Amino acid sequence: MEFTSSLKKNYEFRRVYSKGKSSAQPCLVVYARKNRSPENRLGITVSNKIGGAVTRNRIRRRLREAYRLSEALFVCGFDIVIVARHKSVSADYNRLRSEMIKASSALGIVLESKSIEKNSALSD
Repeated sequence: MEFTSSLKKNYEFRRVYSKGKSSAQPCLVVYARKNRSPENRLGITVSNKIGGAVTRNRIRRRLREAYRLSEALFVCGFDIVIVARHKSVSADYNRLRSEMIKASSALGIVLESKSIEKNSALSD
């Protein structure tokens, strides 16, 4: 990921949860909070309740790839946490990606709606 690093520490995740804004979709929830750096920091959370390690890692890989391919759409300077919901287990990749973009645009961290429409038309 060219413009993004990872959130790794528990206190970084908790700060985004408590002081950031959130937007929910059926398969995932996106939390965002401004940071003071020129890059985004991404964290992905998948609960033990969703499934075993194989299932959780599959969802995590799909969400990371969806973000990587859509990274150019995001405004820089945010901490972003994506929390997978139970419906993400049966969701296909395109649904996860479109819901991530919808939730992010509701938070105002996506550049333009025209580029979203163009990008989603290319993925269909």
